[in-house]
Amino acid sequence: MSSENTHLPPGVEVIATLPGAAARIAADAEARTVRVTLAPGDPGAPPHRHPGPVFGYVTQGEILFELEGEEPRVLRAGEAVFEPGGDVIHYLGANNLADTQSELVVTLFAPPGTPILTVVGAEELAERRHLRFSQS
Repeated sequence: MSSENTHLPPGVEVIATLPGAAARIAADAEARTVRVTLAPGDPGAPPHRHPGPVFGYVTQGEILFELEGEEPRVLRAGEAVFEPGGDVIHYLGANNLADTQSELVVTLFAPPGTPILTVVGAEELAERRHLRFSQS
């Protein structure tokens, strides 16, 4: 048990901590809690970006997750997820399981009235290809 959890009542556990989070959140931001449910094998949304930082966790299944500049990784139920939002492209948020639903719950911190996500066009994806993680 981490020292962060030592003085908490039974059944209460800190899953993840994000130091410096306040500096990433716009002063006029609102918090929006969003549940993303992905059917078996669902590829998720096309490449997109969020207007502000996103912080949450996988509640069910497995999510194949990729942010610009980072290696794709699998997030399993109980694991936390963070993305900075803004200019960073969220390439992949797919259900990694072909036979069961996966789900994550996140809180997005964004200026009021902004869309939850904006799809990135093919031209911009081509221009930023050099920023995407490469195995080679």
